[in-house]
Amino acid sequence: MKPIVGVIAVTCVAAVAAGCSSSPQDTDGEVLVFAAASLKSTFTELGSQFERDHPGSKVSFNFAGSSALVAQLQQGAPADVFASADNTNMAKAVNAGLVAGDPIDFAKNTLVIVTPPVTSWRIDSFADLIQPGIQIVVCAPPVPCGSATEEVEKATGVTLTPVSEESAVTDVLGKITTGQADAGLVYTTDAAAAGDTVTSIPFPESSGVVNTYPIAVLDDSTNRAAAQDFVDLVSGPQGQKVLAAAGFAAP
Repeated sequence: MKPIVGVIAVTCVAAVAAGCSSSPQDTDGEVLVFAAASLKSTFTELGSQFERDHPGSKVSFNFAGSSALVAQLQQGAPADVFASADNTNMAKAVNAGLVAGDPIDFAKNTLVIVTPPVTSWRIDSFADLIQPGIQIVVCAPPVPCGSATEEVEKATGVTLTPVSEESAVTDVLGKITTGQADAGLVYTTDAAAAGDTVTSIPFPESSGVVNTYPIAVLDDSTNRAAAQDFVDLVSGPQGQKVLAAAGFAAP
């Protein structure tokens, strides 16, 4: 139950002035969004935009791997909106009766290879990731970026031997930026956000494995009107502009 306690703590910090009561009235104007780790930069920006457009509102976030977020929701963690990095984990939430209405697809993303800016390894293709001695880090299979990696492996016939499988794409990126691995697989948007702290190496097989991102208001939301407004912002022109600038493709 630790993830639930942590999420409640985040909510309490956001509502400390109100005393963090569990009553619905204390959550008026607040939207708690559970979102895939790869959305951290764009959703933080959109959260600020939402607060400017809705005076008196507050948007709080819980960013993590989509599979971890679903697990928290299934355990009863409070939230108003869920944005997944794939349809598989959103389907889990829908099948568990956690979602109000139909999810909306709002973005797409693909994988890219990243390495430290200075490396002794020659990597020009996905197949180069199986060179003897190279240390590769990827997302764990339950995480959307991990399942996408598995799909690429199946399509190419290339089986990776990672030294680490991470629970979120941002953790994979962190292993590269801190020099703990020679190469990793992350989303195009994460590589773009990392700037010159990594070298990005596109590979053609990634175009055949595209992750679609859905978003939905949750059935137990205590502030459905504001939650729906946030979903509308993400899927509307303003949200799409921010997402496109970060490298996400249109749904």
